[in-house]
Amino acid sequence: MHIRMKAPTAAFDWNQARAFLAAADEGSLSAAARRMGQTQPTLGRQVTALEEALGVTLMERGGRRMQLTEAGRELLPHLRAMEQSAGQVALVAAGQAQGVSGRVTISASDMVATRVLPPIVAQLARRAPELQISVLSSNTLSDLTRREADIALRHVRPSEPGLIARLLSEEPAKFWASTAYLERTGRPAALAELGQHDWVGHTDGPTMLRYLAEKGIEVPPERVRTVADNGLGYRELVRLGLGIGILPESDVRPGEGIEPVLPEFTFMTVPTWIVTHGELHTARRIRLVFDVIAEALSMRGPKP
Repeated sequence: MHIRMKAPTAAFDWNQARAFLAAADEGSLSAAARRMGQTQPTLGRQVTALEEALGVTLMERGGRRMQLTEAGRELLPHLRAMEQSAGQVALVAAGQAQGVSGRVTISASDMVATRVLPPIVAQLARRAPELQISVLSSNTLSDLTRREADIALRHVRPSEPGLIARLLSEEPAKFWASTAYLERTGRPAALAELGQHDWVGHTDGPTMLRYLAEKGIEVPPERVRTVADNGLGYRELVRLGLGIGILPESDVRPGEGIEPVLPEFTFMTVPTWIVTHGELHTARRIRLVFDVIAEALSMRGPKP
């Protein structure tokens, strides 16, 4: 199909194209605005401005999710190719920077961002005061190829091409509950007794129940009475005695009133990977931050 366009009003702004791509990916202006760190009206105006500049309607408004028009679907891969090219140019340029000044954005889960990274950032501030560090707290994987972050700490091995990754540690995750909860309900003596207890679900109950079932632990769905999609909130629900949870050992500190359930049993091992783009790793400031984080976190637990 060949798109008939009206005469464009002006060359479009690349930020307008980025707004459209985010809306196409997320399916709604509100979700796209959150991803871009903008307000919904601002992002909506950018998409509208792009449509006016190109002389076509790219999205049908209305309903819970936005739908691409035929013109939007045809233009999408071309704009996506432009985005990839622009991102590659930025990566190569950033990789050539040999100073240690400038901003470095680190993406990590909320738990790592609040409990692990701050002392490392303080160390970096003393060692290279000309650096500017941004910590992005997110429980979703940041897209390093789109420069959503320069360095990411992940609990899954990256599969995207062009990324450099190093396994820093593997930490045991066990069952934990508040002492008050266990004194009220009794301490389980065997895996078979866990189904008689309340549980705190992480992200969603069915996923956790499936992981438990794979280890032969059957827990009725109604026993998952509370759920949190946030690591800090999840640990707090466990601490307040709402049930048993699954936590890495480093997430529990002495004096918090949380104790292991079946202490000899390790439910899973949680890896920590540090990741950056290959083009960025040649920049001195990225390499410095990468190496300081890697050294600090490699000491937290045994590596294979």
